[in-house]
Amino acid sequence: MNGHAGLVSLIITLVVAALMVGSCVLIHYETLRTASVLMRKLTIRPRARILFVMAAAFVAHSLEVWFCALIFFVIGDLAGMGGMGDIAGTFAGGFYDYLYFSTVSYTSLGIGDLYPTGVLQLLTGVESLIGLVMIAWTGSFTYLAMEKFWSLHRTRTD
Repeated sequence: MNGHAGLVSLIITLVVAALMVGSCVLIHYETLRTASVLMRKLTIRPRARILFVMAAAFVAHSLEVWFCALIFFVIGDLAGMGGMGDIAGTFAGGFYDYLYFSTVSYTSLGIGDLYPTGVLQLLTGVESLIGLVMIAWTGSFTYLAMEKFWSLHRTRTD
């Protein structure tokens, strides 16, 4: 890849990375904010509220993984048109593979049976960083929710 094409590819990659980060932060924020609002309105037991928080967090993470998988899928689909990058290894080429790869990347599991090439190398690193930050955010949110609702639990001596 010559210098000009490499620079264009880098700029496109950085724009896509910014889109990934911004979208995932927005997905996470809106999901947790909605869960927070609903928790105040729900008239359910404290244990169910915590389960609701965990379900909302799982939904947020799942949406983020699917969003990143969709980006990888689109870039992989464009690979034949401009060599943007793809997934290599034991890769069949279906959306399921992109979803699996995105899940492994987001959680920083990094099994290694699939690996990125081209632009997807940088975007995979960005997704891992997104996952790290979003998982930490979920931990903080869950802690705050538990702290708020933990005192509502009845003790066995009551």
